[in-house]
Amino acid sequence: MATAALFISTHEDSGKYPRLAGMIPEAAPTRPWGLIAGKHWQIASPEGEDVAVTDEAEHTRGECAAGMVEVSGQMRLDSPRGTVEDLQDGTCTEWINRDFPARCAVFDEAIWRNIASTLPTRSVHYCIDRFEYPNRKGQYPVIFVTWHEAESLCAARSERLCTEDEWTFACEGEDALPYPYGYVRNRETCVIDRPWILVNERELERRDSTLALRELDALWQGEASGARPLCRSHFGVYDMTGNVDEWTASIEREGFRSIGKGGYWGPVRARCRPSTRVHNEDFYYYQIGFRCCADARSSADAAAE
Repeated sequence: MATAALFISTHEDSGKYPRLAGMIPEAAPTRPWGLIAGKHWQIASPEGEDVAVTDEAEHTRGECAAGMVEVSGQMRLDSPRGTVEDLQDGTCTEWINRDFPARCAVFDEAIWRNIASTLPTRSVHYCIDRFEYPNRKGQYPVIFVTWHEAESLCAARSERLCTEDEWTFACEGEDALPYPYGYVRNRETCVIDRPWILVNERELERRDSTLALRELDALWQGEASGARPLCRSHFGVYDMTGNVDEWTASIEREGFRSIGKGGYWGPVRARCRPSTRVHNEDFYYYQIGFRCCADARSSADAAAE
């Protein structure tokens, strides 16, 4: 049988972990998938835009390392009146679907702003990756990553996995917006609401297998980081809703530490505040990626770089 080499994508961290090249049937994938460290998948693509060029164009780096965005402000918190998520749901004026996963087309901005103004707040200040890992404009997200693996990959960059609150605030801002771009759901702004495809989970059991690759290729509906310029939060963080789910670290004392945020390309909530709390730290899937966070540095540290 004729074979074709499996393409291995390259990016700024290509020297930090080994690459694994394999052989696959010629007709198998429709995209040039790369297998990283024998377990993660990523569509092979050019190196993407230089991080320094992106930083200069975006003007959101602040006191953070190259490729990251400085985030600071007052985060809206849950109150005795109810959780922020539930209070937001009460201001939805046009539902796409009330059943799970609930999707709202339009939130009443005036009513929500009035409620949000009464909520307690907490001051936050930190750095977050501008794009989904590997955090480079024009490259595709790395997927099939467990929570533990995401934590290790962030640590290899002297960073850490974002907490769920850090991720949420970077998405919703001080107004606790339901969507990073506002109060009205837009299927064109971010990669959301694409049709759900039945998954053959047995073929995904071995991440490095040809079967997993074929299934992944059939399921994939994501895009390269930064492909949707309007899918950007107030702080300048991209692709926070849709595209791929993202691992974050739980702020709760009980339950799994592994919390999913943002939703993927399918017909799911794809909002800033909701989270997925049912998958353990060793879970991986075809649409799960992550991004990293770090403590904000002093101005002197940033200037010295």
